[in-house]
Amino acid sequence: MGLHLVTGGAGFIGSNLVASLQERGEEVAVCDVLGHQDKWKNLGKRELKDLFPPAALPEWLQRNADSLKSILHMGAISATTETDVDKIIENNFELSKRLFGFCTEREVPLVYASSAATYGDGTQGFMDDESPEALARLRPLNPYGWSKHLFDRWVARRVAEGLPLPPQWAGLKFFNVYGPNEYHKGSMKSVVCKVFHEVRTDGVARLFKSYNPEYPDGGQKRDFVWVGDCVEVCLWLLEHPGVSGLFNLGSGEARTFVEFVRPVFEALGVEERIDFIEMPEGLRGRYQYFTKAEMGKLKGVGYGKGMTPVEVGVREYVEGFLSAGDAYR
Repeated sequence: MGLHLVTGGAGFIGSNLVASLQERGEEVAVCDVLGHQDKWKNLGKRELKDLFPPAALPEWLQRNADSLKSILHMGAISATTETDVDKIIENNFELSKRLFGFCTEREVPLVYASSAATYGDGTQGFMDDESPEALARLRPLNPYGWSKHLFDRWVARRVAEGLPLPPQWAGLKFFNVYGPNEYHKGSMKSVVCKVFHEVRTDGVARLFKSYNPEYPDGGQKRDFVWVGDCVEVCLWLLEHPGVSGLFNLGSGEARTFVEFVRPVFEALGVEERIDFIEMPEGLRGRYQYFTKAEMGKLKGVGYGKGMTPVEVGVREYVEGFLSAGDAYR
């Protein structure tokens, strides 16, 4: 049996990946920073081969290189509000390059997390074209998106120039992911997670006002994708080692924030009440009013499973996790 390494494995998508891998009987090691809060609970039900911090990664890789079946690189500084750009680049760009080099040298498949934040304000569309020329046209709005974009461009250049690559590599441009184990993310939690607690406490959901005349309050549109679908795609890629490339990972639909939170009221049996609040000043100039993943490329390489509709995913999230005595997967 081979060993899978999940970086960021105590995080949101990472811990869901760890759960699914272990449920399939696979051995899993996790590289992450647990900190002082409740992030450890994301791994509370898991049996792990190893759990270690990023500082120990180089030595761990050398020691376990021969038994590695894959690296699922989900680790990153993912807060779009993080302002220490040097820290972001070291974690999201330089570390990713080193892992890519290791996977190339040791012939280990690599699946890594990119982001829909690489698309910026969306004026260039949401096509997952991995050519250096197409990527050069994108303008991310924050350092997080830029760091992910830098790595996508670095990989694309290597592909275009015929430089050595891992036996399989796949970058996944995650859109607005929601689901269990995101509770440690603070302001970066999904709107559904935030709204659930508001509705249960005082019966009112709070959404940002719109500052774009093309979108009414609550009518801003995003591609919301259930975390279980993201895990399914990652595992499908590992089962299809001939598939490499940069792929969007969303639902393929743009839904309004009002549509996104409505199933919370329905699941709780509460009358719908929404207040629209001011958006923080610093966020207004770099806010995405519309995202929608073009999913044709992933389908074109053979992924045939449909994505979970918002109405189904949010209800499962509320009833199966948020309202349960134990909200963790």
